[in-house]
Amino acid sequence: MVGLYLPAIVAAFLIVIVEMTEVVALVFALSADAASARHGSLGAVAGTAVVGALALGFSAALLRVPHDWLLVGSAIVLAGFTVFLFRSTLKSYRRARARATGAPPPPPPRSLLFAGGFTVGATEATEAVVVLVALAAGGYGSDALVGTAIAGVLLVVLAAILHERIRRIKVPWLKLGATALVFAFAVFWSGEALGVAWPLSDLFLLPLFLLGLGVVRGGVALLDRPSVPVHA
Repeated sequence: MVGLYLPAIVAAFLIVIVEMTEVVALVFALSADAASARHGSLGAVAGTAVVGALALGFSAALLRVPHDWLLVGSAIVLAGFTVFLFRSTLKSYRRARARATGAPPPPPPRSLLFAGGFTVGATEATEAVVVLVALAAGGYGSDALVGTAIAGVLLVVLAAILHERIRRIKVPWLKLGATALVFAFAVFWSGEALGVAWPLSDLFLLPLFLLGLGVVRGGVALLDRPSVPVHA
């Protein structure tokens, strides 16, 4: 590209793709028991926009904001969602086993969905901003903006295409995966806030997710017994 520095564009693209893909995945997870992902998505957009506005207005000063504050807040919100989603997952397995067709469990409050999306968006956007501000400080602000725009458009398009397919997955399986994913991020961010140096950095989310699958499925197997009455 004439007048643009390709390595800086690629760096901005990759950091935004990595961080914002986590936002998209978590918004889907938080909204697993809701009629739509709109409120969680609006919260994520708002959180990302606030951090972006702060980055534009204060630039390097934003890097001095204690990142642990965002991590602690996000971990608390996600821990609450983990409990909520586990109860919902348990009910889904009970209904599937009994082949009941009762009314679905009540969705989480819209305010909680928005708050969860907001903290997730703000946390991941802050991590991306650290790299983007550094690129801008090095004289590659336009390149960082181009890379960010390309990544943002790509993520929005992919989320729109895959959203309905994801929601067609069998409800118990979807909720099991969602609960495990939220559990993984809650544990990961809690550890970061406490100063834990996770092996492999963000890649350690994968074994935490697998651990979450085991814990949630084990809890369901323990509590989902024929003697337990099924409530509509």
